[in-house]
Amino acid sequence: MTDASTAAPNTNARNARRQRPDLAEQLQQLKSGTDAGAEASAEQQQPQQQQQRPPREKKPRPQGQGQQPRQQARKPQAQQQPQRAPRKVNPVLERLFELYPQLFGARFVPLKLGVYEELIARHPEDFKAEDLKIAMGQHARSTRYLESVAAGLARHDLDGNALDPVAPEHVHHAILELHRRRLHRNPGEDLRPQLVARIAKAIEASGLDREAYAVLVRSRDANNNAVVDEALAELAQQAAKREALLRAFEASGRTEQEFADMYGMKPGEVARTLQHARAERQAPAPAGVPAPAVAEEAAPVEPTEPAAD
Repeated sequence: MTDASTAAPNTNARNARRQRPDLAEQLQQLKSGTDAGAEASAEQQQPQQQQQRPPREKKPRPQGQGQQPRQQARKPQAQQQPQRAPRKVNPVLERLFELYPQLFGARFVPLKLGVYEELIARHPEDFKAEDLKIAMGQHARSTRYLESVAAGLARHDLDGNALDPVAPEHVHHAILELHRRRLHRNPGEDLRPQLVARIAKAIEASGLDREAYAVLVRSRDANNNAVVDEALAELAQQAAKREALLRAFEASGRTEQEFADMYGMKPGEVARTLQHARAERQAPAPAGVPAPAVAEEAAPVEPTEPAAD
């Protein structure tokens, strides 16, 4: 008869022999197992999320769009030009401005002939002869001074008194020099009509007849002579229009106001044009120059404003 203790193994003894971990170790193992499982599940889910996320559509970028801001940022730097240093004013001109602000200040006027000698005599301690000559040359060649000469202003002495007007040939040459400088600044612009009109006004303001003015300003420059001829032809055409208007007025038998109203003209323009035409009729014609041709019919012509004497 078999002993019951030897026939069935004692399981309680086996369990007693196996060491059971304490509670701290169980918690540590549980925690480490949970973290590892979470990391594993996260690694498994991340590829799935990346596969499930739809790819972002790339919009076509215009060619050169990414480089445009850089180019625009560099463009102003490339276009920047070195600034010109301010032109130094001649110290002699500064001294002249201090002594005669009405002549060398904000407004330039033509100076009397011989003003250089007068300045030397008045201010021997202020100016050296050679330095003053250079400064006066710069002043006379300045655009502002040439504009005052071309306008036909009177010459002035050092006390600011107006003397005789500038000679017609000096006005003429100042106009040509200003025209040359404008052509240099605007090479593609047609400035010839303006030059012809300005010389025509200078001819009328000179008080000379057209033939005498032409003889006075003739030079070896064929182009300048051609401009004078164009101005003379323009003046002759204007004189013919004024004569035609005067004949139409005399034939109408009306007053100047009625004549202006009849043809829709301004009374003031009609009066000035008729006065100019009468003066031209009374002036003797220069030798060798025919009188301005007029139409046989006394048709009214648009009046032209005469230049100021």
